Amino acid sequence: MADGKKIATRESYGNALAELGKEHDDLIVLDADLANATKTNTFQKVFPERHYDCGIAECNLMGIAAGIATTGKVPFASTFAMFAAGRAFDQVRNSIGYPHLNVKIGATHAGLSVGEDGASHQCNEDIALMRTIPGMVVISPADDVEAKAAVRAAYEYVGPVYLRFCRLGAPVINDNPDYKFEIGKGITMREGKDLTIVATGLMVARALDAAEKLAAEGIDAEVINIHTIKPLDEELVVASAKKTGKVVTVEEHSVIGGLGSAVCDALAAQAPTPVLKIGVQDVFGESGPAEEVLHKYGLDAEGIYGSIKGWLA
Repeated sequence: MADGKKIATRESYGNALAELGKEHDDLIVLDADLANATKTNTFQKVFPERHYDCGIAECNLMGIAAGIATTGKVPFASTFAMFAAGRAFDQVRNSIGYPHLNVKIGATHAGLSVGEDGASHQCNEDIALMRTIPGMVVISPADDVEAKAAVRAAYEYVGPVYLRFCRLGAPVINDNPDYKFEIGKGITMREGKDLTIVATGLMVARALDAAEKLAAEGIDAEVINIHTIKPLDEELVVASAKKTGKVVTVEEHSVIGGLGSAVCDALAAQAPTPVLKIGVQDVFGESGPAEEVLHKYGLDAEGIYGSIKGWLA
Protein backbone atom coordinates (compact mmCIF):
# COMPACT_ATOMS: atom_id res chain seq x y z
CA MET A 1 0.00 0.00 0.00
CA ALA A 2 2.69 2.50 1.00
CA ASP A 3 4.60 1.90 -2.27
CA GLY A 4 1.83 3.18 -4.56
CA LYS A 5 1.11 6.66 -5.92
CA LYS A 6 0.83 9.28 -3.18
CA ILE A 7 -0.97 12.61 -3.40
CA ALA A 8 -1.53 15.08 -0.58
CA THR A 9 -5.26 15.71 -0.17
CA ARG A 10 -4.60 19.47 -0.03
CA GLU A 11 -3.53 19.12 -3.68
CA SER A 12 -6.80 17.32 -4.38
CA TYR A 13 -8.69 20.17 -2.74
CA GLY A 14 -7.17 22.79 -5.03
CA ASN A 15 -7.71 20.68 -8.14
CA ALA A 16 -11.32 19.91 -7.20
CA LEU A 17 -12.11 23.59 -6.65
CA ALA A 18 -10.70 24.48 -10.07
CA GLU A 19 -12.82 21.79 -11.74
CA LEU A 20 -15.98 22.73 -9.86
CA GLY A 21 -15.39 26.38 -10.65
CA LYS A 22 -15.80 25.60 -14.35
CA GLU A 23 -19.22 24.09 -13.66
CA HIS A 24 -20.56 26.54 -11.06
CA ASP A 25 -20.08 30.28 -11.26
CA ASP A 26 -21.51 30.74 -7.75
CA LEU A 27 -18.49 29.01 -6.20
CA ILE A 28 -16.25 31.51 -4.38
CA VAL A 29 -12.90 30.69 -2.76
CA LEU A 30 -11.41 32.61 0.15
CA ASP A 31 -7.97 32.17 1.68
CA ALA A 32 -5.91 33.62 4.51
CA ASP A 33 -2.60 34.45 2.81
CA LEU A 34 -1.91 30.72 2.36
CA ALA A 35 -3.08 30.04 -1.20
CA ASN A 36 0.21 28.38 -2.16
CA ALA A 37 0.03 26.06 0.86
CA THR A 38 -3.70 25.26 0.79
CA LYS A 39 -3.45 24.91 -3.00
CA THR A 40 -6.35 27.26 -3.63
CA ASN A 41 -3.90 29.02 -5.96
CA THR A 42 -4.92 26.34 -8.48
CA PHE A 43 -8.41 27.87 -8.48
CA GLN A 44 -6.99 31.41 -8.30
CA LYS A 45 -5.05 30.98 -11.55
CA VAL A 46 -8.22 30.06 -13.44
CA PHE A 47 -10.73 32.29 -11.64
CA PRO A 48 -8.85 35.26 -10.12
CA GLU A 49 -12.06 37.29 -9.91
CA ARG A 50 -13.64 34.65 -7.64
CA HIS A 51 -10.67 34.18 -5.31
CA TYR A 52 -10.29 36.50 -2.31
CA ASP A 53 -7.21 36.71 -0.10
CA CYS A 54 -8.40 37.87 3.30
CA GLY A 55 -4.88 38.17 4.70
CA ILE A 56 -3.63 36.68 7.95
CA ALA A 57 -7.01 37.29 9.59
CA GLU A 58 -8.81 33.96 9.88
CA CYS A 59 -11.63 35.29 12.05
CA ASN A 60 -12.43 37.87 9.37
CA LEU A 61 -12.13 35.12 6.74
CA MET A 62 -14.98 33.19 8.36
CA GLY A 63 -17.09 36.31 8.82
CA ILE A 64 -16.65 37.26 5.16
CA ALA A 65 -17.53 33.71 4.08
CA ALA A 66 -20.69 33.89 6.19
CA GLY A 67 -21.68 37.18 4.55
CA ILE A 68 -21.06 35.83 1.06
CA ALA A 69 -23.21 32.77 1.85
CA THR A 70 -26.17 35.04 2.65
CA THR A 71 -26.07 36.31 -0.94
CA GLY A 72 -26.66 32.83 -2.36
CA LYS A 73 -23.05 32.15 -3.32
CA VAL A 74 -21.18 29.05 -2.10
CA PRO A 75 -17.97 30.12 -0.36
CA PHE A 76 -15.07 27.77 0.45
CA ALA A 77 -13.10 29.34 3.31
CA SER A 78 -9.58 27.93 3.24
CA THR A 79 -6.72 27.94 5.73
CA PHE A 80 -4.75 25.58 7.99
CA ALA A 81 -6.85 23.41 10.32
CA MET A 82 -5.20 25.01 13.34
CA PHE A 83 -6.49 28.41 12.29
CA ALA A 84 -9.84 27.31 10.84
CA ALA A 85 -10.96 25.29 13.84
CA GLY A 86 -8.81 26.87 16.55
CA ARG A 87 -8.26 30.57 16.01
CA ALA A 88 -11.59 31.16 14.28
CA PHE A 89 -13.78 28.83 16.36
CA ASP A 90 -15.93 31.70 17.67
CA GLN A 91 -16.74 32.91 14.15
CA VAL A 92 -17.29 29.39 12.82
CA ARG A 93 -19.69 28.66 15.67
CA ASN A 94 -21.61 31.92 15.83
CA SER A 95 -21.43 33.31 12.29
CA ILE A 96 -21.61 30.04 10.31
CA GLY A 97 -22.94 27.29 12.56
CA TYR A 98 -25.60 29.16 14.52
CA PRO A 99 -27.41 30.56 11.43
CA HIS A 100 -26.63 27.29 9.58
CA LEU A 101 -25.10 29.05 6.61
CA ASN A 102 -23.94 27.35 3.44
CA VAL A 103 -20.21 27.78 4.07
CA LYS A 104 -17.60 25.11 3.31
CA ILE A 105 -14.43 25.19 5.40
CA GLY A 106 -11.38 23.77 3.65
CA ALA A 107 -8.95 22.98 6.48
CA THR A 108 -5.54 21.83 5.27
CA HIS A 109 -2.40 20.79 7.19
CA ALA A 110 -4.38 18.84 9.79
CA GLY A 111 -2.93 16.38 12.28
CA LEU A 112 0.66 15.49 13.15
CA SER A 113 1.74 15.11 9.53
CA VAL A 114 2.36 18.84 9.17
CA GLY A 115 5.75 17.66 10.45
CA GLU A 116 8.42 20.33 10.77
CA ASP A 117 5.88 23.09 11.43
CA GLY A 118 5.72 21.71 14.97
CA ALA A 119 3.17 21.46 17.77
CA SER A 120 1.75 24.96 17.28
CA HIS A 121 0.59 24.06 13.75
CA GLN A 122 -0.25 20.37 14.27
CA CYS A 123 -4.00 20.45 14.84
CA ASN A 124 -5.13 17.31 16.66
CA GLU A 125 -8.28 18.84 18.11
CA ASP A 126 -10.21 20.10 15.09
CA ILE A 127 -12.54 17.13 14.62
CA ALA A 128 -13.57 17.35 18.28
CA LEU A 129 -14.23 21.09 18.01
CA MET A 130 -16.21 20.86 14.78
CA ARG A 131 -18.25 17.86 15.97
CA THR A 132 -19.66 19.97 18.80
CA ILE A 133 -21.16 22.57 16.47
CA PRO A 134 -24.81 21.66 15.81
CA GLY A 135 -25.48 20.88 12.15
CA MET A 136 -21.82 20.89 11.10
CA VAL A 137 -20.83 18.07 8.73
CA VAL A 138 -17.26 16.82 9.33
CA ILE A 139 -15.38 15.04 6.53
CA SER A 140 -11.85 13.59 6.54
CA PRO A 141 -11.05 12.00 3.15
CA ALA A 142 -8.51 9.18 2.84
CA ASP A 143 -6.96 9.92 -0.55
CA ASP A 144 -7.01 11.97 -3.75
CA VAL A 145 -10.08 10.25 -5.19
CA GLU A 146 -12.06 10.64 -2.00
CA ALA A 147 -10.96 14.23 -1.40
CA LYS A 148 -12.13 15.36 -4.84
CA ALA A 149 -15.44 13.55 -4.35
CA ALA A 150 -15.82 15.11 -0.91
CA VAL A 151 -15.34 18.64 -2.23
CA ARG A 152 -18.01 18.04 -4.86
CA ALA A 153 -20.38 16.53 -2.28
CA ALA A 154 -19.76 19.47 0.06
CA TYR A 155 -20.66 21.92 -2.71
CA GLU A 156 -23.88 20.03 -3.41
CA TYR A 157 -24.84 19.80 0.27
CA VAL A 158 -26.74 22.79 1.63
CA GLY A 159 -25.31 23.72 5.02
CA PRO A 160 -21.95 24.11 6.79
CA VAL A 161 -19.25 21.53 6.05
CA TYR A 162 -15.78 21.10 7.56
CA LEU A 163 -13.34 19.39 5.19
CA ARG A 164 -10.07 18.09 6.69
CA PHE A 165 -7.05 17.71 4.40
CA CYS A 166 -3.45 16.61 4.95
CA ARG A 167 -0.09 18.01 3.84
CA LEU A 168 1.63 14.62 3.59
CA GLY A 169 1.11 12.52 0.47
CA ALA A 170 -1.52 9.79 0.92
CA PRO A 171 -1.59 6.51 -1.05
CA VAL A 172 -4.41 6.39 -3.61
CA ILE A 173 -6.62 3.54 -2.38
CA ASN A 174 -10.04 4.37 -3.83
CA ASP A 175 -9.09 4.34 -7.51
CA ASN A 176 -11.63 1.77 -8.62
CA PRO A 177 -14.75 1.92 -10.81
CA ASP A 178 -17.07 0.89 -7.98
CA TYR A 179 -16.05 3.76 -5.68
CA LYS A 180 -18.93 5.95 -4.53
CA PHE A 181 -18.79 8.85 -2.09
CA GLU A 182 -21.84 9.68 -0.03
CA ILE A 183 -21.91 11.99 2.96
CA GLY A 184 -22.60 9.95 6.11
CA LYS A 185 -21.83 6.56 4.52
CA GLY A 186 -18.69 4.63 5.46
CA ILE A 187 -16.95 2.11 3.20
CA THR A 188 -15.87 -1.41 4.07
CA MET A 189 -12.38 -1.65 2.58
CA ARG A 190 -11.63 -5.18 3.81
CA GLU A 191 -13.92 -7.90 5.13
CA GLY A 192 -12.95 -9.66 8.36
CA LYS A 193 -14.33 -11.62 11.27
CA ASP A 194 -11.93 -11.25 14.22
CA LEU A 195 -11.97 -7.50 14.84
CA THR A 196 -13.02 -4.24 13.21
CA ILE A 197 -10.61 -1.41 12.45
CA VAL A 198 -12.39 1.91 11.88
CA ALA A 199 -10.08 4.53 10.38
CA THR A 200 -10.29 7.98 8.85
CA GLY A 201 -8.17 10.22 6.63
CA LEU A 202 -4.48 9.49 6.28
CA MET A 203 -4.84 6.51 8.62
CA VAL A 204 -7.05 4.41 6.34
CA ALA A 205 -4.19 3.19 4.12
CA ARG A 206 -2.06 2.53 7.20
CA ALA A 207 -4.88 0.57 8.81
CA LEU A 208 -5.10 -1.58 5.68
CA ASP A 209 -1.34 -2.24 5.88
CA ALA A 210 -1.69 -3.12 9.57
CA ALA A 211 -4.54 -5.51 8.70
CA GLU A 212 -2.23 -7.30 6.26
CA LYS A 213 0.35 -7.73 9.01
CA LEU A 214 -2.34 -9.14 11.30
CA ALA A 215 -3.56 -11.48 8.56
CA ALA A 216 -0.07 -12.95 8.30
CA GLU A 217 -0.55 -14.07 11.90
CA GLY A 218 -4.02 -15.49 11.35
CA ILE A 219 -5.95 -12.45 12.65
CA ASP A 220 -8.71 -11.48 10.24
CA ALA A 221 -9.41 -7.74 10.55
CA GLU A 222 -12.26 -5.88 8.92
CA VAL A 223 -11.29 -2.34 7.86
CA ILE A 224 -13.85 0.44 7.54
CA ASN A 225 -13.13 3.84 6.02
CA ILE A 226 -15.14 6.49 7.82
CA HIS A 227 -14.67 9.57 5.66
CA THR A 228 -17.65 11.32 7.26
CA ILE A 229 -17.18 11.53 11.02
CA LYS A 230 -20.36 13.57 11.43
CA PRO A 231 -22.90 12.31 10.64
CA LEU A 232 -21.34 8.95 11.49
CA ASP A 233 -22.44 5.82 9.65
CA GLU A 234 -23.65 4.19 12.86
CA GLU A 235 -25.42 1.37 11.04
CA LEU A 236 -22.20 0.18 9.39
CA VAL A 237 -20.09 0.51 12.54
CA VAL A 238 -22.61 -1.24 14.78
CA ALA A 239 -23.16 -4.10 12.31
CA SER A 240 -19.43 -4.72 12.03
CA ALA A 241 -18.96 -4.55 15.80
CA LYS A 242 -21.69 -7.13 16.30
CA LYS A 243 -19.98 -9.39 13.77
CA THR A 244 -16.43 -9.18 15.12
CA GLY A 245 -16.95 -8.36 18.81
CA LYS A 246 -13.92 -6.03 19.02
CA VAL A 247 -13.34 -2.54 17.58
CA VAL A 248 -10.21 -0.45 17.04
CA THR A 249 -10.39 3.17 15.92
CA VAL A 250 -7.44 4.87 14.21
CA GLU A 251 -7.13 8.62 13.64
CA GLU A 252 -4.46 11.27 13.19
CA HIS A 253 -6.19 13.28 15.90
CA SER A 254 -6.59 13.28 19.65
CA VAL A 255 -8.32 10.19 21.03
CA ILE A 256 -10.50 12.67 22.92
CA GLY A 257 -13.52 13.89 20.97
CA GLY A 258 -12.66 12.59 17.50
CA LEU A 259 -13.49 9.47 15.50
CA GLY A 260 -12.88 7.16 18.46
CA SER A 261 -15.25 9.11 20.66
CA ALA A 262 -17.92 9.17 17.95
CA VAL A 263 -17.66 5.40 17.50
CA CYS A 264 -17.75 4.81 21.26
CA ASP A 265 -20.88 6.97 21.57
CA ALA A 266 -22.64 4.88 18.93
CA LEU A 267 -21.54 1.53 20.34
CA ALA A 268 -22.36 2.43 23.94
CA ALA A 269 -25.92 3.21 22.89
CA GLN A 270 -26.50 0.34 20.47
CA ALA A 271 -23.97 -2.48 20.86
CA PRO A 272 -21.57 -2.24 23.82
CA THR A 273 -18.23 -3.53 22.51
CA PRO A 274 -14.61 -3.39 23.73
CA VAL A 275 -12.85 -0.51 21.90
CA LEU A 276 -9.19 0.44 21.51
CA LYS A 277 -8.67 4.06 20.43
CA ILE A 278 -5.42 4.62 18.53
CA GLY A 279 -4.51 8.26 17.99
CA VAL A 280 -2.79 11.12 19.76
CA GLN A 281 -2.92 10.23 23.44
CA ASP A 282 -3.73 13.55 25.15
CA VAL A 283 -0.37 15.12 24.29
CA PHE A 284 0.85 17.84 21.95
CA GLY A 285 2.81 17.04 18.82
CA GLU A 286 6.40 18.08 18.12
CA SER A 287 8.57 19.18 15.26
CA GLY A 288 10.17 16.67 12.90
CA PRO A 289 9.80 15.00 9.49
CA ALA A 290 6.16 13.94 9.13
CA GLU A 291 6.80 10.20 8.76
CA GLU A 292 9.16 10.18 11.75
CA VAL A 293 6.62 12.03 13.90
CA LEU A 294 3.86 9.61 12.89
CA HIS A 295 6.16 6.69 13.70
CA LYS A 296 7.00 8.08 17.14
CA TYR A 297 3.32 8.51 17.96
CA GLY A 298 2.46 4.99 16.78
CA LEU A 299 0.51 6.15 13.73
CA ASP A 300 2.29 4.19 11.02
CA ALA A 301 1.32 0.66 9.96
CA GLU A 302 3.84 -0.91 12.33
CA GLY A 303 2.62 1.16 15.25
CA ILE A 304 -1.04 0.38 14.58
CA TYR A 305 -0.23 -3.31 14.22
CA GLY A 306 1.77 -3.28 17.46
CA SER A 307 -0.98 -1.50 19.42
CA ILE A 308 -3.60 -3.97 18.22
CA LYS A 309 -1.39 -6.98 18.99
CA GLY A 310 -0.72 -5.69 22.48
CA TRP A 311 -4.41 -5.05 23.09
CA LEU A 312 -5.45 -8.49 21.86
CA ALA A 313 -2.83 -10.09 24.10
